[in-house]
Amino acid sequence: MPKKLIKKYLPAPETIKNHKNLQFLGDRLHDPNLWHLNRRSVSIAVAIGLFVAWIPTPGQMAIAAITALYLRGNLPISVALVWITNPITMPPMFYFAYRVGLLFMGNPAPDKDFEFSVDNLMSGLGDIWAPFLLGCLIVGTIFSTAGYYGTQKFWRYHVNKMWAERKERLKAKG
Repeated sequence: MPKKLIKKYLPAPETIKNHKNLQFLGDRLHDPNLWHLNRRSVSIAVAIGLFVAWIPTPGQMAIAAITALYLRGNLPISVALVWITNPITMPPMFYFAYRVGLLFMGNPAPDKDFEFSVDNLMSGLGDIWAPFLLGCLIVGTIFSTAGYYGTQKFWRYHVNKMWAERKERLKAKG
């Protein structure tokens, strides 16, 4: 894993541990898995970040941080990954989640004659929220699972590759 590159951009654990607004967490911030870059903690952090990114609520970073504390995943990575949903990516991502929810509920797609206005949006809100939230749950679960196992597989591939290169170097020397 490119640990040096990742560590370069992560804040120092001491900086976060000593932050005055985080003192209420006590010793939970001293768990080494919150800061170490190992296969388990990074895989869990990727799963947390990708799942929480699909939760349509403010405070995604706080949700990811609390979940990382509870599940002992890498805290900075889990918080950083929620920024996949940002003001630019949010509309297409959440529209995709809505369409997935419609598909799973067996509902027809909305009329193409729908005119975007506050009145139309408010009157149709009752029809939108259930497929939207279901779609967010389904897509978040799929992305989270794929991220977890993809990170595990990539990490294992990278370690095996490094061992093979090391073996080749030792063979060439002796």
